[in-house]
Amino acid sequence: MNKSSTSFWRVLWQTTALVLVIVLTTVLLGGAYKQYYSTVYPLKFEAEVSAASGEFDIAPSLIYAVIYTESSFEPQATSSADAKGLMQLTDSTLQWALNREGNPDKYAPDALYEPSVNIHYGVYVLALLGEQFENVETVLAAYNAGQGRVAQWLDDSRYSSDGVHLHSIPYEETANYVRRVLATQKRYQQLYSIP
Repeated sequence: MNKSSTSFWRVLWQTTALVLVIVLTTVLLGGAYKQYYSTVYPLKFEAEVSAASGEFDIAPSLIYAVIYTESSFEPQATSSADAKGLMQLTDSTLQWALNREGNPDKYAPDALYEPSVNIHYGVYVLALLGEQFENVETVLAAYNAGQGRVAQWLDDSRYSSDGVHLHSIPYEETANYVRRVLATQKRYQQLYSIP
């Protein structure tokens, strides 16, 4: 073998080894990336989410995103506004949902700390808001700021040009909330291939 042939084979082996190292690193980092994000964005309370999703026809990824954004999966979470549990429902919101369901005395407010009750009624509230508002962004705005307030915004040309979609949300907290939930929903869809 001449010197140039030896040099060619050395370069080929080095290039092949480098490519293999890059491929292995990519595979390992990809697995670590997914492992990290599945820890940050967990699938907890799967039975409760699945049951509520099926009953009310709300995408599981949206339910997980709301829970993540509202409470970070902490069943005992309580906000400064006294919203409770995983999906951060207030006592008055629970009572409204119970009244709409026709069971006004079914649960006391502390039942909101039970994951199955909280998820069921949180998703029910999303479904009820979905009957009133035509798109997920507006439903989420109403979940955060209240349906009456969102109805007013839809009637105001500063915030809605068609009475259906909000082109602007006047409360920064609500605008950020809607963006965060939708971004988190996409993350759940990507990580777990769920609707």
